[in-house]
Amino acid sequence: MAAPSEKKEPEGFGDKLFGFVQKKKYLLISVASVCTLFLIWAIGSALNWFNPSFIPPMSSVWEAFIKTLTEGYKGYSLLYHIGASMKRLFIAVALAFVSGSVLGLLCGMNKVILAIVDPFVEFYRALPPLAYNTLIVLWLGIGDDSKIALLFLSAFAPIFIQTVFGAQRIPADRINGARSLGANKATLFFQVIFPSALPDILTGLRTAVGVAYATLVAAEMIASASGIAWMVLDASKYIQYSTVYFGIIIMGAIAILIDAVIRVLIRRLTPWQEKNAL
Repeated sequence: MAAPSEKKEPEGFGDKLFGFVQKKKYLLISVASVCTLFLIWAIGSALNWFNPSFIPPMSSVWEAFIKTLTEGYKGYSLLYHIGASMKRLFIAVALAFVSGSVLGLLCGMNKVILAIVDPFVEFYRALPPLAYNTLIVLWLGIGDDSKIALLFLSAFAPIFIQTVFGAQRIPADRINGARSLGANKATLFFQVIFPSALPDILTGLRTAVGVAYATLVAAEMIASASGIAWMVLDASKYIQYSTVYFGIIIMGAIAILIDAVIRVLIRRLTPWQEKNAL
């Protein structure tokens, strides 16, 4: 006679809480780390540990944020400044992603094309953006075109280089096996080469967004009157450090959000890489 099966006792609140903490352990550590920094900032300002001219109290930063949110900055709302920067960034990264991945795949599969293109990419990618920003403004003017071009150049190199690397490391047996099964060039490209290089392409995209976002300050330095980076730079000229601080916090928060979206995109488009997910 079979022994009666043991009934599993329902999990209590403590067990659920423990399971949640174990599952989200590293996220909770990150949140605690950030909260600790803000706590030190608040306590240090209250006890006059910091010079308010350089590290303003958290309350002053919050007041500057609310004022800018309700009244705007230099005639434009805060959302307009954020939107202007994100528009420039999105257009530049989208163009860099398409051109960099396509050209990178071609160069990865053809050493002659790589020999033609690679010297130019290697030459300019090591230069700081401000080194060639003046030339871009001279060629394209002071409008958004020059700013988008600068962001495009900063984003193109990481995508191109990572895509070339991804295409070159595809096993020859995989390509030869597809050819032996009758795959034509189009099938070979879309069903073998592109999926194999996709994880590296997306990794290059993640790196490119970070580099382009860091270049946003340089792009909005010259003849600009909008953008979150420009707002921070302009506020620093007039010693409005509370505005500078909340502007930097907003830029950092946006960068974290964009990176999180890209990480989700990588997991969705390359599920076979889940074990090595970032």
